[in-house]
Amino acid sequence: MDKARNFRQYKVWQDAVEYSSKIYQQTDKMPWFEKKGLCDQLQRAAVSISSNIAEGSAKPSNAEFAHYLDMALGSAYEVETQLLIANKVGYIKNENEDEDGNANYEELHRGIVDIEKQLAGLIRTLRER
Repeated sequence: MDKARNFRQYKVWQDAVEYSSKIYQQTDKMPWFEKKGLCDQLQRAAVSISSNIAEGSAKPSNAEFAHYLDMALGSAYEVETQLLIANKVGYIKNENEDEDGNANYEELHRGIVDIEKQLAGLIRTLRER
């Protein structure tokens, strides 16, 4: 690596940080008894995405950076799974069902799939170099 990577310049990192704030807004509305369950799991997995991107950007090789992006992608898959569960049990509403102006299930799902695609593309690019 010739120079240090600036994780703040990666669109996927920016999107992941914004996405985490949406997850926090959504989990804030979940029942109190889920605060140490599904809420905590969703929040940790969402935060882990941008955190792994940032941590990996400090690694000297593309292979090491790609390894951290792999972990970020794994966290994104966790979020996608947990979102589905939260939707199925009625904690996150489907499209046009959220009157509070928070992100609904479809919007959150589209967002995490977009982050997954960005991560996969960046991983592929790093491994091809």
